[in-house]
Amino acid sequence: MEEWAARFAEVLEQIGVKVRSLTVDRVARGIRLTGLGILAATLGFSAVLFLFLAIFGALEIPLTTAGALAVIGVALIGGGSYLWIKRVE
Repeated sequence: MEEWAARFAEVLEQIGVKVRSLTVDRVARGIRLTGLGILAATLGFSAVLFLFLAIFGALEIPLTTAGALAVIGVALIGGGSYLWIKRVE
């Protein structure tokens, strides 16, 4: 009788491990990847923002603020026009 009880306990433990591996482990992996994705997106956005500010600051020294804004505006309009043309193709 003790052997049957031990075997039953092992089966229950195997079922618990299987259910946990199918549910909790997957959710934990998803939560970890989501957190890392949010962190990567935040760092990437910060890097792009600081790069933009550095370029603006470098342009502002010789061109004044209005000139730097004009150069950045022309670059953005040019990039947008290029993407608009590529969209049609």
